[in-house]
Amino acid sequence: MNVAFQEATRPARSLDSIADALLLPSGIDGVYARTAIFEQAVNGLSALISRYRDPDTEVLQFPPVMSRRQIEKSGYLKSFPHFLGCVSCLGGDETDIRASVERSEAGEDWTGGLSAADLVLSPAACYPVYPLVASRGTVPASGLLFDVGCDCFRREPSKMLDRLQSFRMREYVRIGTPAQVDEFRKRWMSRSQKFMAQLGLPWRIDTASDPFFGRGGKLMAMSQVEQSLKFELLVPVNSAEQPTACMSFNYHRDHFGTTWNLKTDSGAVAHTGCVAFGIDRLALALFATHGLDMARWPVAVCKALSF
Repeated sequence: MNVAFQEATRPARSLDSIADALLLPSGIDGVYARTAIFEQAVNGLSALISRYRDPDTEVLQFPPVMSRRQIEKSGYLKSFPHFLGCVSCLGGDETDIRASVERSEAGEDWTGGLSAADLVLSPAACYPVYPLVASRGTVPASGLLFDVGCDCFRREPSKMLDRLQSFRMREYVRIGTPAQVDEFRKRWMSRSQKFMAQLGLPWRIDTASDPFFGRGGKLMAMSQVEQSLKFELLVPVNSAEQPTACMSFNYHRDHFGTTWNLKTDSGAVAHTGCVAFGIDRLALALFATHGLDMARWPVAVCKALSF
């Protein structure tokens, strides 16, 4: 665990000073239109992450929505109800729907006609993987590796550019024995150092906890830290005092294995873990550190991002 940032500890530029060139406001906090140069950085990051993919990794790109029943079964609603977004649609017959439209046109509240659909907005890229694996049967002795991506949503309105409601996540997911998942996570915590060096970004890794809901959530967060189940790679995007988590290294133990009845070929409950990349946050870190003129970025960084 690194207790001090590697390289410089302060961003060269404030996000506020470069925001207009990267993310354009939509009228909703945490939801932005992305400019061409921002997407160029994102595409470069995606390609670089792909080059770190291990052999025999299955690649999946998920839509921004997933089954409401699956997210309920996974326990997300219990742990993070304050972040969950549920898809709602107008229900009833034509008369009911027309009445909602007329209320809207009259300047009245029309949302009373909405009812929850069987979809939620995906809060993380890995959640759909586990029921998919469960539908295939036993986890092989070698375990499983996935490379998954998704546009995610968490109901967390903020004016901070590094805390979006709608954001992109890329994850490498490992499913197998406890030893296999532990080795995977340790290897990625080491590998991330090379990854960050290629990007020319200051960083440090520290223990962390998820923002569980309510009083009981505080105990869950303490337990998570005590067991070292979550580490975050932090970058001083805004400041060294309040760094931004741009990657995370997570060990779920047997939570998803038990939930979805994932078994290894020996009959034991499978364990799972993942390494997650906050794509938009990493892109912001690049611009805060290296500036808006990508032609003047360090040669090594441009090469890593295929510019």
